[in-house]
Amino acid sequence: QVQLVESGGGLVQAGGSLRLSCAASGRTFSSYRMGWFRQAPGKQREFVGITDWSGGSTYYADFVKGRFTISRDNAKNTVYLQMNSLKPEDTAVYYCAAEGGVVGTFDYWGQGTQVTVSS
Repeated sequence: QVQLVESGGGLVQAGGSLRLSCAASGRTFSSYRMGWFRQAPGKQREFVGITDWSGGSTYYADFVKGRFTISRDNAKNTVYLQMNSLKPEDTAVYYCAAEGGVVGTFDYWGQGTQVTVSS
């Protein structure tokens, strides 16, 4: 089906930037949307943002608006999460996911990449 692999995580100081990548392989289709989620220690997984492959419809959680940007490289089947002005509370494992045929249901998930923001 679809395999998703996140990369680009690491350790960064507060105020710094990171760009995460989510590479999709297998059979991919422009019909499904790609989402970013994160899970901080001791917390439930939370929604970060979502986009479609055309870039025509992109949404962000309120807490990242103005700091995070989702972009795409359709030729590489890759979605990016550009994170600027990082805060310690952004520390989490970040996951990408692909929405299936049902809106709001993500059928495919990557393994996650660790983002650690130091103060």
